[in-house]
Amino acid sequence: MPSAGAKKRAAKRGEKVENNEVEEALAALEKTKIDFRNATGEWVGVPKARDIHIVSFSLTYYGKHLVQETNLELNYGRRYGLIGSNGSGKSTILASIAEREIPIPDHIDIFLLTEEAEASDRTALQAVIDKSVNEVARLEAEEARIMEEEGPESEDLQLIYDRLDRLDPSKFEAKAGELLTGLGFTVSQMAKMTKDLSGGWRMRVALARALMVCPMLLLLDEPTNHLDVEACIWLETYLAQYPHTLVVVSHSQDFLNNVCTNMINLRQQQLFYYGGNYDTFVKTKSDLEVDQMKRYHKQQEEIAHIKAFIASCGTYANKVSQGKSRQKILDKMEADGLIQKVVEDKSIQFNFTDPGELPLPILHLDEVSFSYSGKPSEYLYQNLDLSVDLDSRVALVGPNGAGKSTLLKIMCGDLTPSKGQLKRNAHLRIGRYQQHSVDQLDMLATPLEFMRKEFQHLNLEIEQWRSVLGRFGVTGYTQTTQIGKLSDGQKTRIVFGMISLNKPHILLLDEPTNHLDMECIDSLAEGINNFSGGLVLVSHDFRLISQVAKQVWICDKKTVTLFKGDIKDYKKQIVDKQRAAK
Repeated sequence: MPSAGAKKRAAKRGEKVENNEVEEALAALEKTKIDFRNATGEWVGVPKARDIHIVSFSLTYYGKHLVQETNLELNYGRRYGLIGSNGSGKSTILASIAEREIPIPDHIDIFLLTEEAEASDRTALQAVIDKSVNEVARLEAEEARIMEEEGPESEDLQLIYDRLDRLDPSKFEAKAGELLTGLGFTVSQMAKMTKDLSGGWRMRVALARALMVCPMLLLLDEPTNHLDVEACIWLETYLAQYPHTLVVVSHSQDFLNNVCTNMINLRQQQLFYYGGNYDTFVKTKSDLEVDQMKRYHKQQEEIAHIKAFIASCGTYANKVSQGKSRQKILDKMEADGLIQKVVEDKSIQFNFTDPGELPLPILHLDEVSFSYSGKPSEYLYQNLDLSVDLDSRVALVGPNGAGKSTLLKIMCGDLTPSKGQLKRNAHLRIGRYQQHSVDQLDMLATPLEFMRKEFQHLNLEIEQWRSVLGRFGVTGYTQTTQIGKLSDGQKTRIVFGMISLNKPHILLLDEPTNHLDMECIDSLAEGINNFSGGLVLVSHDFRLISQVAKQVWICDKKTVTLFKGDIKDYKKQIVDKQRAAK
């Protein structure tokens, strides 16, 4: 049955409401609606255009040109993956769109997920519902304004009615619970006040709010950064059905493949558009570049041939006219624009120095139990018997709250076992990456200044430091730019440079890919595979895990068990479980 709000709005439109006629009428309208533009470019046949087409879009950040004279094209109903190298400007573009620094039509509502939900006395469930209630109030106020200023015939009203019909207050609690469950909340966590939740969990609340409101243009910047593997898979499935326009920045190949219908590649200060998901983009881009290089070489040969002919003409009277004719051909080719050589992406090398051998045991947890309170009744882990050595290649997976990050903290000595013993070789050096690793950087210093200060004992010359930073993709002007002005990905690469210089025996990496682009993730995988030490990895990036992990350990129910299979088998098991639960 239609809601009271739907009946009221239908009555305003002069519709007769019986049973499900409102929903059926809206569905029929959506199927038969045709978009036309008249001779002056105005839309006919729809209340308002829902596509976004901005010509000659330019954007500057801290004096650096991120995009210059490019087109921004977002077609309604498409799901775009925005990709590009770290520091190229992806996040800044999303922020610019959300702030309407470019002329986005007012009737297109925008939601950019940038910050976690505020810490308050509202529960997680209430915080999600509140956002929807506020959105209904905003739309109803806008409806009243349009009715007063433009009358009931205004084209804008249909968009308002469509949005309001989708936001049914009678279903808010059930919908909010569904979204939070998918994002990993238990019933007890939903009842917690947001002030008692960590930043990562409040970010999930914010994501649930965005999905609940379901804006016409949803902008998501690395939405999987605070999610575990199970929640990532759920979000992939959910966003694959998003009914409006979606633009997502993500480093996860699986995520982009399963969600996106189109890709936007930001490179050389231009936006390039491709149909299909990430894998299709890679193939299409490769094919186009091969074709471009063939045409480039052919044109260069033609130019060389023309120039050779012109040079052979010299001052001979009977050949001067022929030389001038060929010069005109050359001038026209240049005026029309020469085919450019494909510019290869800069290579990044994550090199981890050979740490040398260590006698066993390297790192061993002997019957370890742990709880933050120390109480046995609150053990997060109980009687763990685990070993990590220089040959280990382990991926830790499992639901949020199972203790994956806690286990890494126990291994590196940040936490002391409540029971049992942590045995570590006295000479063991651990290279650790965690969510807050960038906090150790001096945001006011440049990368060159910071590294020279932190590693004074190495006595390297300035050019040697440039080379060290360059291997990790911190090149050119970024070496002399304040760290605080760099992208999160560039900061992450500086941290990995520090880890490498410390020559670790074992890498303990907690979500290392959160701010790395695709090329960096591949370089990190290659660096790990060439590394002669051990690895324990916590990550939701299936692509990285599949490239580097030899074992998958599942953290759940106070224990750690070896999974019989690889990460693809584990993902399939989760997908089957989620489908069965529907």
